[in-house]
Amino acid sequence: MEHKEYNGWYNYETWAVKLWLDNDEGSYRYMGSEAAEKLAEYTDEEGTVDADGFKSEFAEFLKSYHEDQAEELNIPASVFSDLLTAAMSEVNWYEIAEAYLDEAKEAAEA
Repeated sequence: MEHKEYNGWYNYETWAVKLWLDNDEGSYRYMGSEAAEKLAEYTDEEGTVDADGFKSEFAEFLKSYHEDQAEELNIPASVFSDLLTAAMSEVNWYEIAEAYLDEAKEAAEA
């Protein structure tokens, strides 16, 4: 199935996840802090950032974070849990990680 770009993002699911991460103050601060820490890990002594390494690891972190959150909801097996799982499988975690890399770099330069 071909993806449908939404508001400049890969698809609606990707946009919605990033929107909720940014619009909840707790998750906004948490993800910003995690991105800043990860940026420091992927920046060498000369200030060069291993962007691919950051994005790959942060994308996996984001995916795991959301999988853990979904498990905590303890939604019983149903059409709703299947649809939630399907929607989350469409999220482009790498694109969200790329946005966090850009935001972390900008914050570090400020």
